Amino acid sequence: MESIRELYRIGIGPSSSHTMGPRKAAQIFLEKYPNAARYKVNLYNSLAATGKGHLTDWTIHDVFKDENLEIGWIPDQQLPKHPNGMKFKAFDADENLLGEWQVYSIGGGALWDESNSNEKESFYNRHTMKEILAHCKKEGITFSNYVFLHEDEDIKIYLKQILDTMFSAIDKGLNTEGSLPGGIGIPRKAYSVYRRVRMIDKHFKRGGLLSAYALAVSEENASGGTIVTAPTCGSCGVLPAVLRYLQDVLRSTEQELINALATAALVGNLVKENASISGAEVGCQGEIGTACAMAAAAATQLMGGSIRQIEYAAEMGLEHHLGLTCDPVYGLVQIPCIERNAFAAKRALSCAEYALISDGSHFINFDDVVEVMNQTGNDLPSLYRETAEGGLAKIFKEKLKH
Repeated sequence: MESIRELYRIGIGPSSSHTMGPRKAAQIFLEKYPNAARYKVNLYNSLAATGKGHLTDWTIHDVFKDENLEIGWIPDQQLPKHPNGMKFKAFDADENLLGEWQVYSIGGGALWDESNSNEKESFYNRHTMKEILAHCKKEGITFSNYVFLHEDEDIKIYLKQILDTMFSAIDKGLNTEGSLPGGIGIPRKAYSVYRRVRMIDKHFKRGGLLSAYALAVSEENASGGTIVTAPTCGSCGVLPAVLRYLQDVLRSTEQELINALATAALVGNLVKENASISGAEVGCQGEIGTACAMAAAAATQLMGGSIRQIEYAAEMGLEHHLGLTCDPVYGLVQIPCIERNAFAAKRALSCAEYALISDGSHFINFDDVVEVMNQTGNDLPSLYRETAEGGLAKIFKEKLKH
């Protein structure tokens, strides 16, 4: 598996696969052909179907900063390896082709092509939860210890930066009013939710605070603010919300939160390695489901759970999102994405609590659920995998006609 640095990426919303990935690809291509007279970028399948809602064209234009750029939209054609395919071409003044590049935005801001030049260094020699559990039990170490033993010496500094960015997004989102961009006219809710929650009975505060924190980050993402992929932009509000809430309640130290981030990243990396975190490939179960599993693992650790209980909580977080479709209205990371972050944050804490009152034993393990999630995603029709052609997106279009 790759470093957790490849999972946690600081960037600009609203989409890791439709905004951050294409932006990075455009930068790489421009660096290779900086003096071309003309550029052309073709976007395929999911990138083309929802690219305008996700600001894909805006972010590519922002990189090239050149009017002599053509973007082609080809939603009814998929390149061989992934729904989020791109083809970059550079031409000289005589229209001779200088070079081209076929590349895929595979989720979480990551890119993939068929060359060997972009192969990532492997930081982990174990690739399943079962293997890692057995090793940690044998050595008497925690999941976060396992991560720190395999990453570089500066990983804790990096995770501190990740934590600060997550909490900055919460603070900014809680103090910003107005509506979200995109044309639907959705008002921001985090500001008002947070202030109402602070006045209500303590028995209702937990769900309200988790919702406010998750909404704050997700609304920042939808507005093109700075967030952390955890594991994606569309699911970026879940883990920060749970961490901030437990910091409030447990008075968790900064180091405890960094340790929890490491454990959450291990869970996310296992899904990324053995299945997918791309909504275009497996639906929202790969984004919100994984985020819930990551947050459930982090919460269980912060509340004193064993590695077996942590695995159980992560398994439940993913299991109970199986089959969740990706059907963004207007192709925007707003409906139903923002509310899903709030509900997944509350579910993550419930999974942690359920795991903690058990002894950690269960019949279906985390690896099993990852395998099932991947197969379920492959079986989903493409209209339920981020093309905005089915589900809620379709219903919304039909309502507008009437």
